[in-house]
Amino acid sequence: MSPYSLTVAGGVQGQVLGLGEALRGLGVDARVLGPCDGPPPDAMVTPLGNSVATAANGSMAAIAPDLPAALRTIRALRDEGFDLVHLHEPLAPGPTLTALVFNDGPMVGTFHRAGVAGWYRAVRPLCAWGLGHLAVRAAVSEEARDSIAEVLPGTYEVLWNGIDTDRYSTTEPWPTTGPTILFVGRHEPRKGLAVLIEAMRYLPSGVRLWVAGEGPETSRLRHTTSRDERVEWLGPVSEWDKVRRLQGADVLCAPSLGAESFGVVLLEGLAAQTPVVATDLAGYRRVVRADQDARLVPPGDPHALAGALRTAIEHGPEVSAMVVSGHDRAAGFSLDRLAERYLELYEKVIANQAASIRL
Repeated sequence: MSPYSLTVAGGVQGQVLGLGEALRGLGVDARVLGPCDGPPPDAMVTPLGNSVATAANGSMAAIAPDLPAALRTIRALRDEGFDLVHLHEPLAPGPTLTALVFNDGPMVGTFHRAGVAGWYRAVRPLCAWGLGHLAVRAAVSEEARDSIAEVLPGTYEVLWNGIDTDRYSTTEPWPTTGPTILFVGRHEPRKGLAVLIEAMRYLPSGVRLWVAGEGPETSRLRHTTSRDERVEWLGPVSEWDKVRRLQGADVLCAPSLGAESFGVVLLEGLAAQTPVVATDLAGYRRVVRADQDARLVPPGDPHALAGALRTAIEHGPEVSAMVVSGHDRAAGFSLDRLAERYLELYEKVIANQAASIRL
């Protein structure tokens, strides 16, 4: 179950949908529940209502905290009779928090965010009571674990965010007209797109920049590049086109300034065998090894970023070695492996539940 709209691109949503698909590949009858603004993205999705954009963790989260969504959630849990419910961001207002309170079957919870939501502290006793309903608490990284454990201590299983590694080796690369950098992400301050645009000033005139996605900073940043024909604004792109762009680009750039608990987009670049330049954040270091899988630079430094991008575009022997190492690194974060690990947890939780009932 996702607290965020499944028809809006986002890291958690992608993980929920991908994990559901991978579990079905293992023979699990897995359904995905969450808000949907429009037709569900998959036949196995149960929509729980529309979302509203809400500021959270330096971003905008598409959540559904209203009463109709809560009633749909309760009805779906009652009608489906799930053996187990897996809640992603279980304390986020909306369907996951509703399920945490009202579902009486076994539950697993996964925490994704880096940084603690202020309201966790304000209602700590309520949050602690809710987490007591989880048979297993998981987190996608040590940073995500430490963030939630700071307010709600306990045992958290650290797993990882996964990607469909096969997808990145079976598509035709998007054609380019010269050395090309790709940015994929929401256009908001914490993603550092403004720093990347500034870094373009220090790169050769033939270098192009593809900017995928949209967000609150899109209009302003597009205006700053209105006279720079090197920058191409793609808007939201489909998963298929994103993979083709990743394979076609000479380098993937992730210039985030902070608040990253993981780096799925970095894994996507590694799997596509594209050189990766990113900022040196704790969450990104969970994914890549500096100077072994990717080049990491200080956040907010356009000069350092430009230098690393220039080196990556030149694709010398060191960069080629990083691409090979990064591709191997990405294989260890496959969704299939993640689904197998979660399935082990599910089976253990269900067996313990059955044993307690017999007693």
